[in-house]
Amino acid sequence: MRKGWVLYLLMGVFLLIPNVVFALGLEGSVGVWQQDPSGYISYKGDCLSVDNELKYDNENKLFARVKIDMPLFIPNIYLMYTPMYFKENGIKSTDFSFGDVTFHKDVEFNSELRLNHFDAAIYYGIPFLHTLSAGILNVDVGLNCRILDFYAKVKQDQFGLSKSKSATIPIPMAYVGVQVSPIKLITIEGEGRGISYNGNGYYDLIGRIKISPFGPLFISGGYRYEKIKIDYVDIDSSIEFKGPFVELGFSF
Repeated sequence: MRKGWVLYLLMGVFLLIPNVVFALGLEGSVGVWQQDPSGYISYKGDCLSVDNELKYDNENKLFARVKIDMPLFIPNIYLMYTPMYFKENGIKSTDFSFGDVTFHKDVEFNSELRLNHFDAAIYYGIPFLHTLSAGILNVDVGLNCRILDFYAKVKQDQFGLSKSKSATIPIPMAYVGVQVSPIKLITIEGEGRGISYNGNGYYDLIGRIKISPFGPLFISGGYRYEKIKIDYVDIDSSIEFKGPFVELGFSF
């Protein structure tokens, strides 16, 4: 599953190439997000605190996104790839189980957690809103499919204990985007993706300020918050990721 994200990117590229020719607008960027995790994870066993017991801390990760504005009644396309990977040594004051393996208390263990995800959204802008607001306001609504590449592993080398779990989880989500341009060089943007079902939920909120100093280039900074609460094939987790980000990109 470590190479699974390559397949998702290739899928995105194949979606992208035939549509760029007909696009009315194209935006792409690469950024760095400081991910601060909290919450818990479990697999057929005890809950493990990702920050207090697994000892995960802030990680700076690259991410990339592409938006394509299509003509006529063809839906617009939004692709985004966000890697998440944490690896650290932890310790727990009681015996605990992960999968069908019981690990010993007060002995250091190593864990890994990967939650890479690829988003593909189709959306429309609310008709005439951009024109009626003299180019200041635009609102997009649509559907987003998130492919979550999950992998978790716990091992305790002193006793030769190890257990891992991987899964590819497709998650349908609603998508809403808002752009406000009070002046030509500055745009304030908000994005929301989310779904809630049977006590589970996945939410991804992004806010950014984009500055276009010259030509098609822009720089932006903002804040991103994700919360995932799932119970899927014996994986039970409730984890939050939050932190600031910066981007460099182009738009025309």
